[in-house]
Amino acid sequence: MEITGIITAIIVGLIIGALGRLVVPGKQHLPIWLTLLLGIVAAFVGGWIASFFTGFWLFVLIVQVLVAAGIVYLADGMYSKNARTA
Repeated sequence: MEITGIITAIIVGLIIGALGRLVVPGKQHLPIWLTLLLGIVAAFVGGWIASFFTGFWLFVLIVQVLVAAGIVYLADGMYSKNARTA
């Protein structure tokens, strides 16, 4: 992956994190910075997963948003669980 691809993935990841947060129903307990960081991770992971199937940008975007929603959902569960026990 070239440097422009990495920078693009980071920028898109910020947007993906916000979209992933919107897809998850209910109130999230994650701070916004953590959601955006998880979005960057989801952009890389979702792009990698989608590359096995196709390079069509809309499919890649949908996979990235779904991965972000899953990561945000799991992280929110762990984050809120830790916040209640502390």
